[in-house]
Amino acid sequence: MDVLSLIPQFGNLLYTIVAFVIALSAIVAVHEYGHYIVGRWSGIHAEVFSIGFGPVLWSRVDKHGTRWQVAALPFGGYVKFLGDANAASGKDEAAMNEITEQSPEELRRTMHGAPLWARAATVAAGPVFNFVMSILIFGLIFLSQGVTKDPLTVGKLFPLPGTVQELQDGDEIVAIAGVPVPEFDQAGAWTDFTDALPVEPELDYRVVRDGQTMDVTGPWLFPPLIQQVAPRSAAMDIDLQSGDVITSVNGEPIFAFEQLKDHVEGSDGKVLLLNVWRDGAELDFALAPRRTDEPQPDGGFVTHWRIGIVGGMLLEPATEPAGLMTSLSGGVRQTLRIIDGSLSGIWHMVTGAISTCNMSGPIGIAETSGAMASQGAQSFIFFIAVLSTAVGLLNLFPIPALDGGHLVFYAYEAVTGRPPSDAALRILMGVGVSLILGLMIFSVTNDLFC
Repeated sequence: MDVLSLIPQFGNLLYTIVAFVIALSAIVAVHEYGHYIVGRWSGIHAEVFSIGFGPVLWSRVDKHGTRWQVAALPFGGYVKFLGDANAASGKDEAAMNEITEQSPEELRRTMHGAPLWARAATVAAGPVFNFVMSILIFGLIFLSQGVTKDPLTVGKLFPLPGTVQELQDGDEIVAIAGVPVPEFDQAGAWTDFTDALPVEPELDYRVVRDGQTMDVTGPWLFPPLIQQVAPRSAAMDIDLQSGDVITSVNGEPIFAFEQLKDHVEGSDGKVLLLNVWRDGAELDFALAPRRTDEPQPDGGFVTHWRIGIVGGMLLEPATEPAGLMTSLSGGVRQTLRIIDGSLSGIWHMVTGAISTCNMSGPIGIAETSGAMASQGAQSFIFFIAVLSTAVGLLNLFPIPALDGGHLVFYAYEAVTGRPPSDAALRILMGVGVSLILGLMIFSVTNDLFC
């Protein structure tokens, strides 16, 4: 079997790898910089800051005596602090003897000899910086996008085939089919609003245009228009694209996204024949929906058949500038949602409530990196923020060899007044490394065979 044939090609394999390396390098750089700068502020000297492992391609020593370097294998990185014999080569007895022979001033500059608070802050800073990175990226995206104007205003109309379209850019929509349009931030009211609309190919829209109120005709508000294609999905595999409009399923014409959803959810995984309108051309596709475990607001998961597309309204709403604090608070909420969803997903996989195929490894992450990069810079940057949150959360797990494991050791030291013994540390670190290697093997297996 050709293993590479199992990897979806987003443009080409090289493009996918480059996108993955860029995403991972950015996240690792921020994570390790958190360790480095808080360690420096805490009086701990960093000897090496490395992006990547293996042979050094470039390096320089700064005024603080830290060697900054880029290594040949760009799949991680590390900061080696003075006296930190674990950073790259494992604990070394000779190195520890050398540390104990140093003067108190010299010892204070080492990771081993620094106060407990300084060591704990330095270790925790890596994941914290990942969360801060995510919050800032999400906040900047919200800031650049703005907030949707009220009343709902047409910013841009998406092209649709064979429909009467009398709406225009700039129209303020106050009612559809006689049902008043609620404010955009009222999620519950919007659900009631859409449920009240008659499901018909054409609807009457009451709009305000140039100060005048008038009634115009337009398509159903939520057409079977693809606005986003999910990575590693059935739709991505057959090259469905953003902007495609699905006009029929198994020969049955459709005009609403809900009609498409009904066909997919009722398919029981059987192949669906799609007729797709793309830039004026009619195309035919066949795909089989896949079982997908979807998170719910209550923290649970529901399994549905899905093809991996996101729909939306027939228009892009006009926006207005968002305040800095509003954008940052949105970034915080988005980061917390990812953390909550990740923890819930892990718990449901452990308990067997959902499939372990929901866990992606390096191949899956690389595929997603390439897919998001192919959808544009904003999608790729958004994915980096999501991945940064995941990396920060993973590093806080109480597994020896991860940051969370070190924090558990420091908590033990704070309670007992002494660190764990060298023998216990060696055993625990061995267990931690074994767990991480086992998890990597498991996730790669998922990438290849799920």
